[in-house]
Amino acid sequence: MEFAFPWPLSQGEWLAWMSAAITLLFGIVLFFFPGLSFRLLRLQPRPDVPSALAEGRSTMAGFYLGVGLCCILLAQPLVYLTLGFSWLFTVFGRIIGMLSDNANTPYNWLALIIQLALAILPLGFAFGLWP
Repeated sequence: MEFAFPWPLSQGEWLAWMSAAITLLFGIVLFFFPGLSFRLLRLQPRPDVPSALAEGRSTMAGFYLGVGLCCILLAQPLVYLTLGFSWLFTVFGRIIGMLSDNANTPYNWLALIIQLALAILPLGFAFGLWP
């Protein structure tokens, strides 16, 4: 069996690929720079819990790295569907947090727009909304 890198061919596939690449980049930053990532995400690990940074490397970075890399390496519509729905549930969680946790801030609105774009790009490709 020969492995070939599946380069995107259509505009829709390029849009989905960009979402996967950004997701992969988020995972790399979380994996190698969890302290910086936590500051960017406005999270503060407690000093008496040193395993908090390990949680960022494992649970948070693991999802981003795994799904982003699978999308890029496999380039299958169902894998892009997984990426899109994962980002869509992230958007849903942010909206719930903004409504119920008194978190209606400019930061959350910016993050919501970015995450919504990262959800729409692969979903549009997987559902055939753009070629």
